[in-house]
Amino acid sequence: MTIAAPRELSLSEVLKGYLALTKPRIIELLLVTTIPTMVVAAGGIPGLWLIITTLIGGTLAAGGANTFNMVIDRDIDAVMERTKKRPLVTGVMTPRAATIFAFVLELTAFGVLAIWVNELSAWLAMSATAFYVVVYTLWLKRRSKQNIVIGGAAGAVPVLIGWSAVTNSLSWTPVLLFLVIFIWTPPHFWALAVRYRDDYSAAHVPMMPVVASLRRTTLEILVYSVLMWALTILIGPVAHLGWIYALSATVLGGMFTFYAFRLYRHAMSDRADVAEAMRLFHFSITYLTALFVLMAVDVLVRGH
Repeated sequence: MTIAAPRELSLSEVLKGYLALTKPRIIELLLVTTIPTMVVAAGGIPGLWLIITTLIGGTLAAGGANTFNMVIDRDIDAVMERTKKRPLVTGVMTPRAATIFAFVLELTAFGVLAIWVNELSAWLAMSATAFYVVVYTLWLKRRSKQNIVIGGAAGAVPVLIGWSAVTNSLSWTPVLLFLVIFIWTPPHFWALAVRYRDDYSAAHVPMMPVVASLRRTTLEILVYSVLMWALTILIGPVAHLGWIYALSATVLGGMFTFYAFRLYRHAMSDRADVAEAMRLFHFSITYLTALFVLMAVDVLVRGH
């Protein structure tokens, strides 16, 4: 499939196209980890203005990073069934317009965070963008099967931003939360990549399910799941969390590992079980959301 030339569109179509550039669903998942982290850092509910400005700055920064990603990957997106309707492929806007939009988002994000939150949070947001665009998109994505493993660090930065927004510093707790999301990312994304294995192969993107056997891929998914489970339990005493979080981390981690084991068991014959892969993928989103929400609940319940 070729990339279409920009065409005359209604204002509504153009606005929807620019919104799509930011990948709103991915941003939602990033932000769902930010607010609970702020609650843990504050030992309660932070000020409303701080929450709002942190979320606005984080949303703009992530949206700009995702837009840069779409500009760079528009040739890949044109090949893959999953992404062939993205706005730069269908010609909603030019790459130049999208690039300018991305820079505007990033500059605005930095301004919002630096002025109304703190400079540490602003620079953390910019570092996440730089890492996602340069290290993951430009360097690793088309060259290494470890692309999402290393590149996933960018998606873990929002917890650092959330913590620094409240404390203007970092400590072991946000570092461990960062590592949880960092380790969560490969099993989450590789499960989806099993479903779209042919897409990535056609686009010559060396995702793990493309360049390694399904048995090897699902084994690594299982190993990462167990490591993540152990790490989430360790966070409890380090962050001084109580029984609500401890029980939640134990049960949710056990369920995640169970789904990962089922996927591995089905892949022993090196045949893709798409239903099992998507079951793990969808649960991984529920898992991350529930883990962080219940972490905040633990703090708020004990605070009262």
